[in-house]
This record gives sequence, structure tokens and C-alpha cells, in this order.
Amino acid sequence: MAIEDDDKPRKKISHEIGQDLSLLSVEELAERVALLEEEILRMQTAMTMKRATREAADRFFKA
Repeated sequence: MAIEDDDKPRKKISHEIGQDLSLLSVEELAERVALLEEEILRMQTAMTMKRATREAADRFFKA
């Protein structure tokens, strides 16, 4: 009885800045691009929240 590929735990995708890309397939590169795009969005959201908090504090202390 063969184990299906879907049943195997998938290796977590990670990327290190500056990593050698020559050994990665097109599919692996696409996965990493998607991962990095999600991370960029997460970081932009955090920046927006921090700016809003800082602006609220500035308004409070200037009043």
C-alpha cells in the first residue's frame, strides 16, 4: 500500500535573503515569491497600524 503524496507532511517553505537560487525549480521560485508577497503585505499592515497608533498619541499629547 503506497502512501499518497498528499498524506506526507510538506516541508515548510522558507527563504533566506541572498540565497543561491540556481538549485530551485520554477515552481519553488513561484512559491517563494508568493511567500515573500504575503510577508510584504503583513509588514505593510503592521506599519499602517503603528502609524495610526503614533498619530493618535501625537494628537492626544498635542491637545
